[in-house]
Amino acid sequence: MIERIQKLIEEVNALHAQNAEEVEALRIKYLSKKGEVNALMNDFRTVPAEMKKELGMRINELKACALEKINSLRDALQVAEVAGGDIDLTRTPYPVRLGTRHPLTLVKNEIVDIFSRLGFTLAEGPEVEDDWHVYSSMNFADDHPARDMQDTFFVEAHPDIILRSHTSSVQARTMERQQPPIRVICPGRVYRNEAISARAHCFFHQVEGLYIDKNVSFADLKQVLLLFAQEMFGTDTKIRLRPSYFPFTEPSAEMDVSCTICGGKGCSMCKGAGWLEILGCGMVDPAVLEANGIDSTQYTGYAFGMGIERIANLKYQVKDLRLFSENDVRFLDEFQSAN
Repeated sequence: MIERIQKLIEEVNALHAQNAEEVEALRIKYLSKKGEVNALMNDFRTVPAEMKKELGMRINELKACALEKINSLRDALQVAEVAGGDIDLTRTPYPVRLGTRHPLTLVKNEIVDIFSRLGFTLAEGPEVEDDWHVYSSMNFADDHPARDMQDTFFVEAHPDIILRSHTSSVQARTMERQQPPIRVICPGRVYRNEAISARAHCFFHQVEGLYIDKNVSFADLKQVLLLFAQEMFGTDTKIRLRPSYFPFTEPSAEMDVSCTICGGKGCSMCKGAGWLEILGCGMVDPAVLEANGIDSTQYTGYAFGMGIERIANLKYQVKDLRLFSENDVRFLDEFQSAN
């Protein structure tokens, strides 16, 4: 019986398998109730008492050897399957949930794309700015209300350093380092010291545009804005320009588009007027050109600015500005098809 056990140990050590089915067959052959090890246990009952100790140790050795060999064969097959397959162990578990772009990002990208096709290049600048680039270079008077703490966020230790309240500071920096022709679009986040509500927030996003060259006219501005409105809201969109005032443009105007819901007939969205305001614009004030090192006798230009949240409100009918910054997945999932 000792020779039989030794032979089985040698046989087990030489085992090999090509697949999981063969491993399972070997387990049944050696370790099942009708297997070789169990058969030896049945024969163990008939051996003399003086041999039971030695035979018991040898049978346990065989059982442990068979169990270890079969487990090692199973593990080797699993490792080979992973190594030979397309499984990436660094990936997150399936199913992988697809994300969506934020609606403000979608609208910003669309605005930038439209103006890029009209020849505008992208320009960006810092959100923490100085008074010169935000206000003084833009022809804001020293006592202008925008400079007050109730309208602007100031850095406590540096009264001249503020969080920009509009992206016109990017226009100022562009004019400082570049002579005309200049044609840029400036998207970015801005900050105003306002109470948070459904219609206002302490931070929001703007896109401003600037074009400076010789013989630039208000007609050029109107045509560019009409093309933008029709690209953004549809080819049937109409625009109108109403006189307004901004420190950095003269003449200045606010632009309305025909209501995207009722087509100008009047509805709750446009409060029956048939028009919706979307941006401010105008010809760059000569004082702004001179303050930024550009000869106003040689060059003229126009500028415009719009709130991205405002455009998103009109495009997607979002009536509460707070939804854009609350990171509610249910809200963001609504824009999955717009990516």
